[in-house]
Amino acid sequence: MRAILFRALMVIDLGLLMLSFGLAAILTTSPDWRTFPGFLAARVSLLSCVLFASALFLGHCVLVMCNLYQSKRLSTKGAESLDVVRAMTLLIACLWCQGKLLRVSDMPVFFLLVFCVVGTILIIVTRLLLRSVLGVIRKRGRNLHHVLILGTNVRAVGFGRKVETTPERGCRLLGFVDDEWSGMAEFKESGFRLASDFDGLAEFLRKNVVDEIAIYLPLRSFYERAAEIAQLAKHHGIIVRLDTDIFDLKFAHQRADAAHGVPQIVASSNGIDGWRLLMKRIFDFTSSLVLLFALSPLFLIVAALIRLTSPGTVFFTQKRVGLNKRQFTMFKFRTMVPAAESIQEKLAHLNEMKGPVFKIKNDPRITPLGQILRKTSIDELPQLFNVLKGDMSLVGPRAMSVRDYQFFSEDWQRRRFSVPPGITCLWQVYGRNAIPFDQWMVLDMDYIDRWSFWLDIKILALTIPAVFRGSGAG
Repeated sequence: MRAILFRALMVIDLGLLMLSFGLAAILTTSPDWRTFPGFLAARVSLLSCVLFASALFLGHCVLVMCNLYQSKRLSTKGAESLDVVRAMTLLIACLWCQGKLLRVSDMPVFFLLVFCVVGTILIIVTRLLLRSVLGVIRKRGRNLHHVLILGTNVRAVGFGRKVETTPERGCRLLGFVDDEWSGMAEFKESGFRLASDFDGLAEFLRKNVVDEIAIYLPLRSFYERAAEIAQLAKHHGIIVRLDTDIFDLKFAHQRADAAHGVPQIVASSNGIDGWRLLMKRIFDFTSSLVLLFALSPLFLIVAALIRLTSPGTVFFTQKRVGLNKRQFTMFKFRTMVPAAESIQEKLAHLNEMKGPVFKIKNDPRITPLGQILRKTSIDELPQLFNVLKGDMSLVGPRAMSVRDYQFFSEDWQRRRFSVPPGITCLWQVYGRNAIPFDQWMVLDMDYIDRWSFWLDIKILALTIPAVFRGSGAG
C-alpha cells in the first residue's frame, strides 16, 4: 500500500511541476499567451521542449534526493514543508546553472522565481491535504503503524506521549519493554502499559503485530542488550528506531549520513551546515562582489585620505580566528598610528572590557581620521575581500584576534567558532562595545541556535541604523 501511495505521489508531483511550469510561462511571457487563442497560436520551439522535459526530469530527481518519497508519518507539517522548500530551491539552482551552461537567453530569473514559488505552494498544499486525508483514515483505525518502545526512562515516556497524542499519524502504541529497575515505580505512575520484559520480548514479537521498535535504552549500560534486540528485529523484518540523543547533548539538529557506505548518525550544534551553508556562501559571494564594485570610489577616497593624514599603510592586517579556529588574515582600513599593536600592552591597565577583549573608549592610538572611520564603520569595509575569499561571511560572530582567543576561559564560548565569522552580528546591532563580553557570547550562541537566511537579512537591515546611531562604536 505504501509503495502504491508513493508511486501515485510521484505522478502527482510531476503533474504539479508541469502545471507550475505552464503558469510561470503564462505569467512571465507575452500577454498573447494569457488568452486561449493566443496560447494555441504560440510557437513552441525544440529548445523549449527540451527545457520543459529537463525541468521535469530534474524535478523528479531532486524530489527523490530530498527524501520526499519516504514515510513522513512521524514528522511534522513544518518539517515536510521545509523539505519541499529545500527541494524546489535546489531545483531552481540546477535549472539556472543548466541555462547558463547551455547559454539559454529565454530563461529569465523572474521566470525561475515564479516557477519556484508556484511549484512550492502547489506541492506543499498537496502534501498538507494528503496529511489531512490520511489523518482522518488513521483516526478511524486504518493504515495503522504498531510501535513498541524499549526502555521506560523519561525520554522513552516522552516519545510514548507524542505517539498517543497524535492519532492522526496512525501510530498505535503497543506498550513498553523493560526489566525492573529503580525508576519503574515512576513509569507505572505514567499510566502506560508494560508489554513485556526483555526475556519475553522474542515471544511477544512472535505473537503480535509489530511494525517498529523504538530503542530508548541508555546505550552505555545496555549496549549488548540493544544489539541483541536489533538483531532480533532484523530476523523479524521489523523497523528499528534509535534515539539519536544518545549522550543527552541536546544538539541543534541531527541527520543520517553514510561514510564509506556505513550508515551513521551525525549530530551538530552549529546550526548552519549542508545546503544552508551553501546558500549562505552563495549570498555572501554575490553580495560582496556587488558591494566591492559599487563602493570602489569610496575605497579610493578613504585610501587617499589615510595616506595624506598619517604615515603608514592604508590597510591594517591582523591574524584572526575563523571557522573551526582556522586562522586567516583580516583586512581593515588602518585607523591607528603605526606599530599600534606593540603599544597595546602598555595600555592594558586602561582596558574597559571584561573578558579576553581589549577596548578603550578614547584609545590614544587612534588617528583623527580613524575616529571618523570607526564611528561610521567604514574601517570595516575591506572585510568584504575576506567575505569574497570565503574567510568570512556578511553576518556571523565577530572575528576574534589570536591574542583574544588565547584568553578564552570557557569552552561553551568557543562554539562561536563553529560558524564563519561575520562583518556584522547581533552584538553589532544591539550596542557593540556597550555590551559586556559574557552577554556578547550569549548573543553569538543565540544567533547560531536561531540561524536562518531571514535572520541574516534582518541583521543586515538593522545594522544600517545602528551604524548611523554610532552606538557603542569606538
